[in-house]
Amino acid sequence: MISLLLFGCFLGLLVLSVPVAISLGLASSVALLYSGKVSSSYIAQGLVTAIDSFPLMAVPFFILAGELMGQGGLSRRLLSVANVFFGRYTGGLAIIAVVTCLFFAAISGSGPATVAAIGGLLLPAMAREGYDKGFSVGLLASAGSIGIIIPPSIPMIIYAVAANVSITQMFLAGVIPGLTIGIALMLVAYFKARKEGYTGSSKRYSASEIFAAVWDAKWALMVPVIILGGIYGGIFTPTESAAVGVIYGFIVGVFVYREIKLKDLYKVIVDASLTSATVIVIVGTATIFGRVLAIERIPFMLADYIVSLTDSRILILLLINLLLIFVGMFMETLAAIIILVPILLPVVVAVGVDPVHF
Repeated sequence: MISLLLFGCFLGLLVLSVPVAISLGLASSVALLYSGKVSSSYIAQGLVTAIDSFPLMAVPFFILAGELMGQGGLSRRLLSVANVFFGRYTGGLAIIAVVTCLFFAAISGSGPATVAAIGGLLLPAMAREGYDKGFSVGLLASAGSIGIIIPPSIPMIIYAVAANVSITQMFLAGVIPGLTIGIALMLVAYFKARKEGYTGSSKRYSASEIFAAVWDAKWALMVPVIILGGIYGGIFTPTESAAVGVIYGFIVGVFVYREIKLKDLYKVIVDASLTSATVIVIVGTATIFGRVLAIERIPFMLADYIVSLTDSRILILLLINLLLIFVGMFMETLAAIIILVPILLPVVVAVGVDPVHF
């Protein structure tokens, strides 16, 4: 009954267009009050303890670093470098979009930040070159989502905290899949552009022009090296690397490229704070939701049921992928991770799947 109440309230609130974070919190509160197993103060305590995490501090730092680097001219210079190398090919702008999203994802750690920074610059350019608007928007949204996989990644940090695995291992595991998806997107963009007749730029760059573009973007190109090199080299933790990214973005944007004025810092910090607050509220309420599930032993019952149906790791992972596709149609990424990890992790661990792979 409590399970029905929990999920019924949550889905009902989503249908009524109540924000995901509020839906999670209200559904959890109703279920806890109905069960009477814990006091109402458990909810307040859970909200605080859920976000009292050192690894979780990386999230607002990476969000702020992404805002600083987007406003500071780093994304524009990355575009210029990509244009020099890929602009002349068929569907040049489409390929440039994917390549630049790969680089910016390795800076910001956020899919939405990548889409906002690159899309704002590339969409008008693609429209001028005659690209179909639907294709352009779809490509940038898809390429921006590489920010979830290419390290550093905010969703990976959230998963690592929820599943109690190493953030550094998660980041290492994301490199090859992220590059693979990027290459696949470039191939799709190329064949689509060839079919639709989207030609590349006729301009050919000399060696001196290529060097000038790369040299101008050197501070932007150094960001992934500093952040990821520092993590994998054991110089600093992922959380500390996010703080380093903020300092680096501030220095480059304000003092090197000088595209961020001191008066602009207020807007940058406000935008980053609003995004961070949304993430933190979702983390808090989704954690309460997960604890209610644990109290009612729903994850363990589900794990036993699925394992009783099949012990094939491949089949179980395929079924989970189908579930994630469905959930992803209506639920925000971070909320889905925090809700589903406590439910599904026991299932995959029971059949021998590595939590990092999962």
